[in-house]
Amino acid sequence: MKAIAIVKYLFTLVGFAMLAGALFAYNNTSSFLKEAVMADGTVIELLASRSDNSITYRPVVQFLSEQGQLIEFVSSTGSNPASYSQGDQVKVLYLPTRPSDAKINGFFSLWGVAIILAGIGAVFFLTGAGIIVFVRLKSRQDEMLKTSGVAIETQYQSVEQNTALSVNGKHPFRVLTQWQNPATSDIHIFKSNNLWFDPSAYIKQETIRVFIAKGNPVKYYVDLSFLPKLK
Repeated sequence: MKAIAIVKYLFTLVGFAMLAGALFAYNNTSSFLKEAVMADGTVIELLASRSDNSITYRPVVQFLSEQGQLIEFVSSTGSNPASYSQGDQVKVLYLPTRPSDAKINGFFSLWGVAIILAGIGAVFFLTGAGIIVFVRLKSRQDEMLKTSGVAIETQYQSVEQNTALSVNGKHPFRVLTQWQNPATSDIHIFKSNNLWFDPSAYIKQETIRVFIAKGNPVKYYVDLSFLPKLK
């Protein structure tokens, strides 16, 4: 449980930080474009960078500034396969006060950092926030069912592991019960919320109380308040 709590808040915070970084990168590029001037540049070399058993190629560009200075810079973005070849002519944007911080006038060269941060940040943030929202909504639904739902006695069936969920290589447990609706004769199987210990040894009774929504047994809460609490 602690691991899940840490993951949901960590993912949310990391996602928020990356989205903030994406906004900063976007504003930084926007400010740069307002003051930048354009020049013609030439790709003089492709610089290979290795990381995680992969290679990316970043173009080294040379251009002549308005002040007549010959400036050389390495693009901040790379790709594999290379987006440019040696000798390619490119448009360059730079600030007259800092010509060495020039950028190739290309969509990814200008906006790539912001896009990458925004994409990864959105995944982290939505994952973490989604878990938080789901847990709170589920907790609210359980409380509503306990206070306004219909209490029924169901037959205890078994304890199973929820293999669809894994934390640190461990699967939680769920208590399964069964009930036949006297109005329709339909059989309903109820599964409890996840438990992070095996409750089998602590279930002595044959029946377990379940709270169901009025007229809708699909919404239910399995009452396991008789079990010891996990500390």
